[in-house]
Amino acid sequence: MADTTTKLNVNSRDAAGSRAVRRLRRSGRVPGVLYGGGAEPIGFDADERELRHALAGSGAVLDLSVDGGKATPVVLKEAQRHPVRGETVHVDLLRVRLDQAISAVVPIELAGVDDAPGVKEGGILEQITRELNVEALPTAIPESIVHDVGDMQIGETILLGALTPPDGVTLLDDPEETVIATLSPPRLQSEAAEEIEAETEVVGEGGAQADAGESSSGEE
Repeated sequence: MADTTTKLNVNSRDAAGSRAVRRLRRSGRVPGVLYGGGAEPIGFDADERELRHALAGSGAVLDLSVDGGKATPVVLKEAQRHPVRGETVHVDLLRVRLDQAISAVVPIELAGVDDAPGVKEGGILEQITRELNVEALPTAIPESIVHDVGDMQIGETILLGALTPPDGVTLLDDPEETVIATLSPPRLQSEAAEEIEAETEVVGEGGAQADAGESSSGEE
């Protein structure tokens, strides 16, 4: 679960052009904007290492202090990353109240994959959904939701309705339409069966053509 012990100190900043933003990033600072809570948005910049540490836990609630002021609980709204290096280049933070539920996106992890009978038989387990939309108090948002697939058989499909969310967490996606994982037959067997079926059709067509040819010869 998220906690409120992670503190992050940032400096306010005025809106600036791309040149100023590049200077910030070269100096090890990450620009960002603080939204929500019925207050005006505030631009800020944070130390890149401190920010990375603070955001290490998905769904973490941060105690954000701007220019040394009173700390405010916030959560990550969005993070933009460099397409090559993967480092965070901009963040949007959202003010929250700890007594009011918020919506969030949480990753889903599958446990027991190697123990599933269908996998041991050579089946292919594919995770279809990797993130879930949830609603919970800021401090109750889990870092991830884990579901055990250790009993899956070949041909089975797991829907969201089979998952049990942590206490205090509501799943917002459609339980009957959201596919979490499937376990398909071994691909080699499937491909071989398709090839045999295709060859059978070709042979059948060839035989039909031959019969048609013989019939035509007989008529002459």
